[in-house]
Amino acid sequence: MRFVWQFLAVLAAYAIGGIATNAVKDNDWLTLVVGLTAAALVVFVYAWVVRRTERRQALDVAREGAAAKLGWGTLIGLGLFGAVIANLLAAGHYEVDGLGSVQGAVGLVGFMAAAAATEEVVFRGVLFRIIEEHIGTYLSLGLTGLVFGLMHLLNEDATLWGAIAIAIEAGFMLAAAYAATRNLWLVIGVHFGWNFAAGGIFSTVVSGNGTSEGLLDAAMSGPKLLTGGDFGPEGSVYAVGFGALLTIVFLWLAHRRGNIKPRSRRAARVDSTATLSR
Repeated sequence: MRFVWQFLAVLAAYAIGGIATNAVKDNDWLTLVVGLTAAALVVFVYAWVVRRTERRQALDVAREGAAAKLGWGTLIGLGLFGAVIANLLAAGHYEVDGLGSVQGAVGLVGFMAAAAATEEVVFRGVLFRIIEEHIGTYLSLGLTGLVFGLMHLLNEDATLWGAIAIAIEAGFMLAAAYAATRNLWLVIGVHFGWNFAAGGIFSTVVSGNGTSEGLLDAAMSGPKLLTGGDFGPEGSVYAVGFGALLTIVFLWLAHRRGNIKPRSRRAARVDSTATLSR
């Protein structure tokens, strides 16, 4: 039942934050304030419901060292997406025409912060962590990463390839980052840095949700395999490649730190019994 209560609690916070953020999306400064508040709310609710259902502190959102971990994660996300854009720029598929909108970028800070915090708390803090206890790190990473990718099929210009790309470069990578660090602040930072770089800096389409107005006035053109087409650079083979590479790095760190969890004995016994019954 702790899974149910945790999922419902953070989902309620997610819904409240989403409604509030969308209600003020036409005002960039209000979006900044409301978005940051929504991000803080969902983390607070997660810490509260873990404490109530598991009788322990939620150490993965501990306040100690939170700013540093959030900062490092943001730098990783910015650098990762920056590497994608650098390759597109070198190939002549990304062109900068000048400066964009500082105010638009300000609003995207709040919007992306709310999205990053809520999605990481739901998918990594609740789903991945609890499922991992039963089926192990690798299977939980694959299952929750795939669900995370398929969720993006609901977006406006979604494609099946885009959803698969998101599953690999984000779903798998962020779960691996959580396994390596056992810290939600870092993965929230990575998620935020990636999304803000895409929309708030380079003004590209974010996950098939239309072009954002960020710091740069830019345009993309070229084959969908490289640019991602209407889904945006997240559907680019560059993004998939860099995301897959970072997934391997994080899993290596998780293994080195002894953070890889095996399948539970109970799950193994159930599978064994089912096999014998056939």
